[in-house]
Amino acid sequence: MTLRLPVPGGATRAYRPRAEPLAPAAPGPLTSRTVFSAAHVVADPYADTTPDGPAAVDWDATLAFRRHLWSHGLGVAEAMDTAQRGMGLDWAGAAELIRRSAAEARAAGGAIACGVGTDQLTGPATLPEIRAAYEEQLAVVEESGAQAILMASRALAAAAAGPEDYLDLYGHLLRQAAEPVILHWLGPMFDPALEGYWGSADLDAATETFLEVIAAHPDKVDGVKISLLDAGREVALRRRLPGGVRCYTGDDFHYPELIAGEEPSAGGRFSHALLGIFDPLAPLAAEAVRTLDTGDTAGFRKLLDPTVALSRHLFEPPTRYYKTGVVLLAWLAGHQEHFTMVGGLHSARSLPHLARAYELADGLGLFPDPVRAEDRMRALLTVHGVPQ
Repeated sequence: MTLRLPVPGGATRAYRPRAEPLAPAAPGPLTSRTVFSAAHVVADPYADTTPDGPAAVDWDATLAFRRHLWSHGLGVAEAMDTAQRGMGLDWAGAAELIRRSAAEARAAGGAIACGVGTDQLTGPATLPEIRAAYEEQLAVVEESGAQAILMASRALAAAAAGPEDYLDLYGHLLRQAAEPVILHWLGPMFDPALEGYWGSADLDAATETFLEVIAAHPDKVDGVKISLLDAGREVALRRRLPGGVRCYTGDDFHYPELIAGEEPSAGGRFSHALLGIFDPLAPLAAEAVRTLDTGDTAGFRKLLDPTVALSRHLFEPPTRYYKTGVVLLAWLAGHQEHFTMVGGLHSARSLPHLARAYELADGLGLFPDPVRAEDRMRALLTVHGVPQ
């Protein structure tokens, strides 16, 4: 059987799907790297809602997907931008997600870290209001028993007059955090409202402020997540981190080389991972890291390098809409029974884009049941008027 896949311009081309999936090795713990997958939420397709209404979440399917990630040895990064935080999932929904997922993590024995932001603010805010919003969310995460990830704040980006405001606010939050947190630097390619974060649009100047925050409170910073899609900048920054502070790559373009790390002669530094692309790649990514655990860097790269083409496709500009491809692949892989997203975001990518995502994922063997994936992709193409 073949599928007719659309290409830009109105034409189609024939594609013969893969017959068999890859057979990943048996799951097990990961030892050489700490690896979190940011996880998507599953919408409730029966909810009578609107794109600007509160998110309607299928909690059973959402939590089942987190159990899938834990089963492969990955940690879950919860209520992050992959979960459509600020793009369909509001703070009320995120707080419920944090509480439910943290409870599920305790039951499953899985690692979990949760996003702390200021998205309950709905307009221009003062610095004291922003601090209070962060404190409210930090309390929810800490009370749930999860690790906190201090996310970048749109409100702070709009209100801060310069680096001093970042130093003051983050210093306050770190001093009161009960346990070491992960600091998250999300670039404007993921959220245009974060342009100029850390007090400057000059990334060199912003990096100095970021490092100053860490240097002042190294005992309260477990690690930093860098999502700038700039491998050279991440390597330079991780070389300057205080001892004991991890670098978690958020670079969905260069993750194999960043996780593999430098040669011992160059210092042997490497990045841990907190990645949205590991949502669809979970079994393969976990197998690759277990291979790296044995010291087999070449084997790790052999497994993970071929996935970069899919990741670059999903995260192509406008990068913030990568979630659409992630949820498509979850549906095709059988982790949910529909291709519907909160906020109507399933319409955020073109049909040719989705078709190419299917083709790349199928080529990697990511679908446990390739026939089911083919049938679902055929149905999606048919409902969009692509003859089969």
